[in-house]
Order: sequence, then C-alpha cells, then structure tokens
Amino acid sequence: MRFPTILIVPLIGTVAAGCAKSPRDKLQGKWIGEAAQEVHPSQAAQASGFAKGTRLEFAGNKVTVAIPAEAPRTGTFKIDKAEGNTLDVVFKRMGGGEDRARLALADDGKLIWTLGGGVQFVMRREN
Repeated sequence: MRFPTILIVPLIGTVAAGCAKSPRDKLQGKWIGEAAQEVHPSQAAQASGFAKGTRLEFAGNKVTVAIPAEAPRTGTFKIDKAEGNTLDVVFKRMGGGEDRARLALADDGKLIWTLGGGVQFVMRREN
C-alpha cells in the first residue's frame, strides 16, 4: 500500500520538528561575556570590562551566574515565556527570591542578555 504524497510531507515536518532542541536545551552549557551593547559612550569601556567578566552556566534546571567582584550564585531557572529565539527567564535564588531576565539566542550562535535600562551583554558559548 502506498501513502499519498500529501500525507507524507506533513508527517516528515512533524517528525523533524519533534527533533528540534527546546529553548531550555539551547541554553545548556557555559556562556562567557564578550561585549556590552546599548550603553552610553562614556560608560562603554567599563561596561565592556564588566561584560567580559560575566559568566552563565546552565546545567539541567540549574544556573550559575558569575559577575565581577561577587561570588558566583547558583539557583534554578525556568523559562517563563518563549517567543521565537527570545526567552523570558526566571532565576530562583537558593536563599529565596527571584530575578527575571530576557535572553535572546542570536542567529550567529551568541546569547544576548538584556539587563535593566536596555543594556545588553553579548555572550558566546564556551567550547
């Protein structure tokens, strides 16, 4: 028995979509700060240095955030909302409380972390 072509094409698309990585899976691994964007020119050098000292590590539902001059913080995270490659993420601190962040997975494999005031840290995956 032969399946009509009209039924096979949607089936292939469904199987291929099922194999795609979830937004959470795409975040997994270590990310290293590379640059700061959307900052006032007078603060660009300082912001860039701060960005380069920033690290994120996603492992399962755990996240470790390391920023300059502070001890790394570990907690859990969940994706509150995903629209395309833009993710609204909630970080839950071990001692209580939570922080929200907007992360975007750029087409060039970078991660863009948007902070308050619109400042963005460009991050690359550590190999």
